[in-house]
Amino acid sequence: MTAAPPRRVVAAFDFDGTIARRDTLVPFLVLAFGRARVAATFAALAATGIGYLLRRVSIDEFKRRVLRRLVAGADARRLRALGLVHARALATRLRPDALDRIAWHRAQGHRLVIVSSTLDLYLADVATQLGFDDVLSSRLEVRCDRCTGELEGADCTGPEKLRRLQALVGDLHGVELHAYGDSDGDRELLAAADHPHFRPFRR
Repeated sequence: MTAAPPRRVVAAFDFDGTIARRDTLVPFLVLAFGRARVAATFAALAATGIGYLLRRVSIDEFKRRVLRRLVAGADARRLRALGLVHARALATRLRPDALDRIAWHRAQGHRLVIVSSTLDLYLADVATQLGFDDVLSSRLEVRCDRCTGELEGADCTGPEKLRRLQALVGDLHGVELHAYGDSDGDRELLAAADHPHFRPFRR
């Protein structure tokens, strides 16, 4: 009887709060639009923020409203250039234990995937620096080199993280999956993993 071939090993990492110590989107928005404008935007959306805290508004909807106010009409080329600047700055804001675990998976020949709701504008460059094979993330919609203020497709969080990973690697029954996350947005991904790791790098 022929033995079944070994399953491919995939390691899927959330980014904000898992590899990075904290949120990275708001600092990028401050870099791109200034602290005063970002603060004014959050103040204008205070009611929506309270709705999120009371679980009446999803974090996805809150994020979309922030992006509509800040990003609509922005020069996409400028944001991509600032994304490279932000990516370099993030090098000092990553969890050392997470970096060690990423290096271990890479040494084993495992496929490394970032699955994150943050923006590809800077995340793609960070992933390259860290040796990831693939990046699944939220993307801004761009038309004629101008951002519309909307996301291109769904926000990469919750069930969307799992859907995108399955679209990338195929049937998860043929994969031995390590998943690393730190929030409700990682719940479905962690539930599907052979080896779920919830907040593993927090001392």
